[in-house]
Amino acid sequence: MALNDRQEEVMAGTNNPGEMARRRHHRAPGYPEHPLSSPPDITAAETTSNQKKPQSLHTHVNTMWKMLTQFLAQAVAVLFMMWQMSKALMSKWCSISFKEFFQLKRNQSVNGELDVQSYCAKKWKGEALHDRQMRKGYEEIYRKHYVKSLRFVKEDNYCSFRAVMFQVFSQGIPFPGWMKEKDILKLPEKLLYSQGCNWIQQFSFGPEKYYGPKVYGKLRKCLEFFKSQWLEISSCKDQTERWKTCKLIFSDEDKENKLYEAVKFLMLYLVIEAYENMKAEQDIASFYNYLFSRESSSDPLSFMMNHLNSVGDSTGLDQIELSLMGYSLELKIKVFRLTKVDKENFEKVYPEDHKREWHEILLVTEDDKNYNIPVR
Repeated sequence: MALNDRQEEVMAGTNNPGEMARRRHHRAPGYPEHPLSSPPDITAAETTSNQKKPQSLHTHVNTMWKMLTQFLAQAVAVLFMMWQMSKALMSKWCSISFKEFFQLKRNQSVNGELDVQSYCAKKWKGEALHDRQMRKGYEEIYRKHYVKSLRFVKEDNYCSFRAVMFQVFSQGIPFPGWMKEKDILKLPEKLLYSQGCNWIQQFSFGPEKYYGPKVYGKLRKCLEFFKSQWLEISSCKDQTERWKTCKLIFSDEDKENKLYEAVKFLMLYLVIEAYENMKAEQDIASFYNYLFSRESSSDPLSFMMNHLNSVGDSTGLDQIELSLMGYSLELKIKVFRLTKVDKENFEKVYPEDHKREWHEILLVTEDDKNYNIPVR
């Protein structure tokens, strides 16, 4: 009977919707929900949030990919431009000769050292006869005379003076003995008043033209600068200080020209002295005989007018005048003439009758006109 009453209650509860709802909400913990029951209600906000999450991630990925592709495109463009610029620079480098390159570099008339083999391989790389001749000449001075590098000198009509005086100053070579014995500052007036050489007033300072009494003042200034600079540099034992002074002088055209015009005048003075000795049948250096045998320089005046005055303006020094310069400065000037390779006069010394105690200066020339400085 009791069992039947319980079955009736269950059946009654099953037929009562309210009772069923009450039982569903008060089901014991862990009791599984009926498989046919409805899922819990989900709000609209939760649905929107769940939809936005994958959309937001996709948007960020797309944005980052676009930024990356733009960056890569810009990087490729920059690299391409750099490649084009490097090609242009290399082309420009190949079209500029070493000498032009060094002339563009700073305002130095004597440039830094350059490896002789590197220069030769770049400048004389062709198979023309002249190229092969230059390569052979440079190989000769490299192998036999231990010349490892070159200093390129500004190419103008003072070139030989510049190449010589730079070495005189940078090496600290002593002031010439005969210039110590004579007061060279008084030589212009001495020639005028003691020897009657009033034609000195026609002396020409390279491209600058001076006439009349102004010449003596100009010559004195040149000689003063020449003497003071040489004595100062030769007395300096510090190689670094000598180099500093050289850089100051050989980057100042006005200072350089004073040096070279002083040397020209001293050369002229010795020509006048040798001419007087020759007339008195005294011994003179052998190169003077050839100098005075030329119609264009048969006496000091013609030598000045036809040769010396144009030096620094329209011409440089010829071989006889190189001998005269070496004699005037008490130097043994050894020149490697590359066009004469395999010939006796490939290595030439000016003057030939130099004294043993004179210091040696080295020059190298590719055309017997412009001179550079070989460095051992």
